[in-house]
Amino acid sequence: MKRVKRTAAAYSLFNALGYTKEELERPLVGVVNSHNEIVPGHMNLDKITEAVKAGVRLAGGTPVEFPAIAVCDGIAMGHQGMKYSLVTRELIADSTEAMAIAHHFDALVMIPNCDKNVPGLLMAAARLNLPTVFVSGGAMLAGHVGGRKVSLSAMFEAQGAYQAGKINDAQFDDFVQHTCETCGSCSGMYTANSMNCLTEAIGMGLRGNGTIPAVYSQRLRLAKHAGMQVMEMIEKDIRPLDIMTEAAFYNALTVDMALGCSTNTMLHLPAIAHEAGVTINPDIVNEVSDRTPNLCHLAPAGDTHIEDLNAAGGVYAVMTELNKKGLLNLDCMTVTGKTMAENLKGVQNLNPEIIRPIDHPFMDRGGLTMLKGSLAPETGVIKQSAVLPEMMVHEGPAKVFDSEEEAQAAIDGGKIVKGDVVVIRYEGPKGGPGMREMLNPTSAIMGMGLGDSVALITDGRFSGATRGACIGHVSPEAAAGGPIAFVEDGDRIRIDIPNRTVDLLVSEDEMARRKANWTPKTPDITTGYLARYAKLVSSANEGAVLK
Repeated sequence: MKRVKRTAAAYSLFNALGYTKEELERPLVGVVNSHNEIVPGHMNLDKITEAVKAGVRLAGGTPVEFPAIAVCDGIAMGHQGMKYSLVTRELIADSTEAMAIAHHFDALVMIPNCDKNVPGLLMAAARLNLPTVFVSGGAMLAGHVGGRKVSLSAMFEAQGAYQAGKINDAQFDDFVQHTCETCGSCSGMYTANSMNCLTEAIGMGLRGNGTIPAVYSQRLRLAKHAGMQVMEMIEKDIRPLDIMTEAAFYNALTVDMALGCSTNTMLHLPAIAHEAGVTINPDIVNEVSDRTPNLCHLAPAGDTHIEDLNAAGGVYAVMTELNKKGLLNLDCMTVTGKTMAENLKGVQNLNPEIIRPIDHPFMDRGGLTMLKGSLAPETGVIKQSAVLPEMMVHEGPAKVFDSEEEAQAAIDGGKIVKGDVVVIRYEGPKGGPGMREMLNPTSAIMGMGLGDSVALITDGRFSGATRGACIGHVSPEAAAGGPIAFVEDGDRIRIDIPNRTVDLLVSEDEMARRKANWTPKTPDITTGYLARYAKLVSSANEGAVLK
């Protein structure tokens, strides 16, 4: 009896899907589509996906689409839903891994856009090590309110200004109606755009991946080229681990500092690197920051937006400036099949007001820095490029809250005054659980006109849209017995950003007394995925890299 091919049943099922013999003789390219109808940054991904599939077919492959989930952080902000945002990164990585291996794809094109999809899919790409190209959905165009360009951070700050009586109903409604007027990832250098830009810097996306606006037809052409390019990667056997090397991650960190990216990159880059077998020690972050000038002041640090960065030459133009002082390793392979040096040939900075020349930066140090001290023995992260000069050194009394809701109520109730240091704890990976991102408290402080006199500290996360003296990711977190658990109202806290310290000015004897009397606060979520996630982590660093 003739032996039956072991793959015959699979071919039979492909027949049921309508695939032809000719299609099945070509490489099968999984197209990971993060489209949904709740995330503005993802509402256009159906069109991006169709363009990718067209590109794959043009180059002789067979595209096979499957989905990935996505959460809109802006919609999830300020309530229990935000506890589910960061943890979706792992869900996205795990489910994509499962789909790709179960169906034995030859290659992948990843189509993310917003905060957790980009790192989640980069993590999956590193695990799977199949030829893979990324193409994001692109950035939202800036809105226009009162004759000036605005982005989502301005909308949140308008809430604080309205609460303080600084703007009236009509002005507030103008922000609501005109801040977010197109699809795309929010228009400032927030987490989504930060990660899409860093995907270019790592070498996993084509030029323009991080900056071409969502509504530009150029974005569709980029998607078609991504579909074509993955076929070349199959032919040349170029895989993510050929690209996502230690040198590539150092390049990404360097570009991160030059752009002034979101503090959340300090969670995501280590997690992606971990999947690629590379370790990013938090201690090296300040070393990179020390040698990398900050070249861009995009919102929330300044009044320019991703569309402006794109017009100035994009990420490659920033890298060209950095290369003038030899700050990058340009021998790294990229998805183009060429080295970064080859990719950057002929690239120019088209607007030195948007991308400062390397010899005339906004700051000599990078946009981010890590702080340590008696309040944050392991880590604390701040976007120093978005801090007002008068807040670079600050000392004041603590106002302590055990949740974002408690802090927000105090801010709205006028209980925060000039000089205060607002401490929001039990919002870490384990204590939250889920390490909520908080934009409401920080933007309320700015909108109320207190940004030049009030600092905020949390063991959770402050949004990539945050500006001001806001220190996030404080580790160890309160739930793990970190010093932030023992802060009391009125304690003096000193923040010194130039010297990278954040200290609780309490004697060792007093701290020992407080520790002896401490009762850990347990999260109120005991079942479901979030509860399981909480059991995996005990500090902000471990939250960054789930093992």
